Amino acid sequence: MIRIHLTAADFARIRFAPRPAPLQELNTALMMLVRPHDELLFGRWRRRLLRSLPASALPLADLVPGAQAPCFLDVFDDSLEEGLHTVRTTDPDLVRSELERVRAGHAAPAPAWIRDLHRGDADAWQPLLRAQHAAFETVMRPVWCLVQDLHQGEFARHALTVAEHGIGTALAALVPGSRLRGGVWELEGPTEQDVRPDGRGLLLLPTFHWTGRPLVADPPGRPPAVTYPAGPGLPLTPDGTGGTDEALAGVLGRTRFAMLRLLAEEHTTSGLARRLGVSNATCSAHAAALRGAGLVTTVRAGRSVLHRRTALGSLLLQRRGEG
Repeated sequence: MIRIHLTAADFARIRFAPRPAPLQELNTALMMLVRPHDELLFGRWRRRLLRSLPASALPLADLVPGAQAPCFLDVFDDSLEEGLHTVRTTDPDLVRSELERVRAGHAAPAPAWIRDLHRGDADAWQPLLRAQHAAFETVMRPVWCLVQDLHQGEFARHALTVAEHGIGTALAALVPGSRLRGGVWELEGPTEQDVRPDGRGLLLLPTFHWTGRPLVADPPGRPPAVTYPAGPGLPLTPDGTGGTDEALAGVLGRTRFAMLRLLAEEHTTSGLARRLGVSNATCSAHAAALRGAGLVTTVRAGRSVLHRRTALGSLLLQRRGEG
């Protein structure tokens, strides 16, 4: 459980990012590249990007040898140039401590450029900055206009909720399963974590590549940031479509299309909702529509409701080349 303890001063400084953050969106896309889940939805996307990433992007793998990335990669500037500058001007003491943290326990020696970075060599930043720039151009640039459009829509949705119901309701609605209790915003997370902004406020940032739990960054001297999954829950493509998938997604709707693909295996309503980034009620409504069309079945097992794709649903996807 992640608990964000908000004071009155923090509530006054909660800010929804007005524009997407290029490097943070890149971070989430790279996380999806190595994530062992969602093969059905993201498998082809992963294979395509892994084939196209240039060699100049490989230092990013050196910098993140395991599951943990150094916190100085969490950058929320809304332009690529400003983001790269923020990375480059990270406090040297923070760079050293974070490099030691992420490489602790790894037997393989660090590459020379990381050892130079740890020593404070100014030239050692160049491999990292080139890698981030190259990865952005390959992974994000083709879909950046779509990310901007999706962000604008999410911004408008959040602003409307705040205007109609207040910031408390908006926070609870932002992340399915989260709740605001007595000034503490509680979110599901893999570990126990308490974040105390202490008057710094809070930055809210949607991401359109990550489909997991919200990511919370607490950079020193800056507001904590919550990066939460939003968007269609499908890989973004340069033209804003899914190629041959788009015709079927256009008929069913992108969420129902994603649901149908996931239901090659049995899922509970809450499990589907988490994967799709929607509420349980929304998930149930979509499942009912697909069930009415004969594309999924729903059965009750104790307190759970289980959904699975029918033979007709599988045939429909096979006709689109989905299998």
